[in-house]
Amino acid sequence: MVRIKICGITNIEDAILAVDLGADALGFVFAESPRKIDLEAAKIIISMIPPFVSRVGVFVNEEEEKVKEIARECKLDVLQFHGDESPSYCNKFTEQKVIKAFRMKDLSDLDGFAFYSTSAFLLDAFSEDLYGGTGKTFNWEIALQAKKYGRIILSGGLNPENIKKAVTLVEPYAVDASSGLEKEPGKKDSEKMKAFFSNLSTPTG
Repeated sequence: MVRIKICGITNIEDAILAVDLGADALGFVFAESPRKIDLEAAKIIISMIPPFVSRVGVFVNEEEEKVKEIARECKLDVLQFHGDESPSYCNKFTEQKVIKAFRMKDLSDLDGFAFYSTSAFLLDAFSEDLYGGTGKTFNWEIALQAKKYGRIILSGGLNPENIKKAVTLVEPYAVDASSGLEKEPGKKDSEKMKAFFSNLSTPTG
């Protein structure tokens, strides 16, 4: 069964709803973003998350020591690097699982995957201006090709309307949704969240 990560969590209500609906992981953005959360707020929310739900910190080109400090303070399970982080940078983190995000424009964007030894690759839509949270999808045929490099987490514009098609086509290890489930940046829409999980669990056919 595909794993589900709900990203851009900024408040306890959204966190608890996501968990109650069946989320396997929650993402907390510590980079510049409309969904950025500060350290103290993240610690409070994370302290209330039940066991067996992974806590994921999202970073963009952050200093190594700051990442480690936030990971330690928030008791993060997974680090997601969404910027231009090199393989050697990613290899410096050994106390948490590491996900490297890539913004997909065409098949050539897969060329760098072989140099990384991370736990999974997250595939997002390419944008000139943003490192993530664009609300846009990309050509999912690229994701099929990416699977030969390891576990694939499909992201980019996933919402209740397209999630079943995405999972049926790609069969990823996990999906990652954020902006497609919001009523406004940083605040999830409860009805969209419920529909998203319901559509994921409905058998195809």
